[in-house]
Amino acid sequence: MQRLRNFLLSLLLTMALAGCSNIAYYAQAMGGHIELMRAAQPIGELVERPAGDPQLGKQLAEVAAIRDFASRELGLPDNNSYRSYADIGRPYVVWNVFAAPELSLEAKQWCVLLVGCVNYRGYYDQKDAERLAAELREEAYDTFVGGVAAYSTLGYFDDPVLNTFMRRGTLEVARIVFHELAHQVVYVRDDTAFNESFATVVENEGLRRWTAAQATPAQSAAFAAQRQRRADFGRLLQDYRQRARALYETGGAAERQRSAKAELFAALRRDYAALKASWGGYAGYDRIIGADFNNAGLIAFGLYSELVPAFAALLAAEQHDLPRFYRRVSALAELPKDARRCALARLLPAADGRPAQCL
Repeated sequence: MQRLRNFLLSLLLTMALAGCSNIAYYAQAMGGHIELMRAAQPIGELVERPAGDPQLGKQLAEVAAIRDFASRELGLPDNNSYRSYADIGRPYVVWNVFAAPELSLEAKQWCVLLVGCVNYRGYYDQKDAERLAAELREEAYDTFVGGVAAYSTLGYFDDPVLNTFMRRGTLEVARIVFHELAHQVVYVRDDTAFNESFATVVENEGLRRWTAAQATPAQSAAFAAQRQRRADFGRLLQDYRQRARALYETGGAAERQRSAKAELFAALRRDYAALKASWGGYAGYDRIIGADFNNAGLIAFGLYSELVPAFAALLAAEQHDLPRFYRRVSALAELPKDARRCALARLLPAADGRPAQCL
């Protein structure tokens, strides 16, 4: 409770010093999170309560096992995060808005209390997120609004398990719990790609170990197929991020670039259709790759995968010893941003097979 009071006092002070638009933003953030925390109930009580939903109780018992595994086997923080459950009555906890200029992959940033500057702005109400996106489009930005099943308060609060990701099954719960707890191990202000790529590698390693130790053969097969699709989709978007970046860096007349951009995204949709066919028609990414997919969408998904190969190489170099890996990443986090990127780039071979060089 003292932590909550200290946070609220800091937030109120920030609001007092902010402009009107920031006051409204912080007010919705504070109200949304307080509502979420009020809905949280200890998982142990829900599992043991005789009058509770038996199916929910069974699911939460699995969640408790996942949470214990995260600290025992992955070296993730052993605290009260993800030891409570909240049903907030909607499919997503927040909606994030991403934006980029029409002819650039330079993500728009927003700076917020506690976490620094990030490449998105989150809202508890989807209408608020869509309203901001519409305003940004009026300013000639490409925008992407994505629903988010979970977020981390970096240990400031005891984050609960939510219905927003419980409904997706055991493996999705494990994935999210491992990912969000990783943010409590290492988090660098003003470097979203570093933070998300690191947490994604921890998530992947955690899922590999969890499925080997706990999953049924059917769950293992489903996990392998899901992971392959995610890797395929990530490679597709990485390819088109590189193509888009090369296009925009060539310069030239804006109209010519707009025409080339339209052709680029049409080709992306065709390649996605072919990829989907290779998956046997799996349509899980259809809601993402629509007619209005744009620069902001490329950025949104790049944040979670851009640096994953480098972090995966670092984990392999440490023989998959997670405590050693965390120490190496913590050391990287102390470097200036350009030096961090350079150190990560050196972990991967360049196109000619030699280690990447940085100036």
